[in-house]
Amino acid sequence: MHLLVIRHGIAQDQQEFAKTGRVDALRPLTRAGKKKMRGAARGLKKIVPKVSILATSPLTRAVQTAKIVGGKYDVKPLTIASLSPRKPFSQLLEWLQKNAESTSTIAIVGHEPHLSTFTGWMLTGLKETFVTLKKGGAILLEIDGEIKAGRAKLIWSHQPCTLRRLSRK
Repeated sequence: MHLLVIRHGIAQDQQEFAKTGRVDALRPLTRAGKKKMRGAARGLKKIVPKVSILATSPLTRAVQTAKIVGGKYDVKPLTIASLSPRKPFSQLLEWLQKNAESTSTIAIVGHEPHLSTFTGWMLTGLKETFVTLKKGGAILLEIDGEIKAGRAKLIWSHQPCTLRRLSRK
């Protein structure tokens, strides 16, 4: 199976949004963030032609990102709590194990540093961050056989600007 790991697009400034009195979970993408994410999603579609399942964190900025990505793949995003920041990786791993098929590509949309540390854990079995995942960026992992920590292989990692450039080709 393939796991496409996507960080949410550019959201409103955290400190500015805090002044509204609303909780950070409701912080949305900016207009520019949505536009850039649409370009990145077009690039993703060129290099990952099919996604079987698209899951997202319940936080607004991730849900908005997943809707943009899902629109390119004609897949409706599923909201799962295990993609929320600070949730144990074991919950996300359990969800993947229940939903993965050997020939499928699952895309997940979430937050930093949760996603990069999860990626490191899937690659090495250690809960350490050694990959950089910018807003709107993506990583593709391949997992052969049993889905567990330390079993994934890194296929590629792309910055959002690279994904947007791919969309223009």
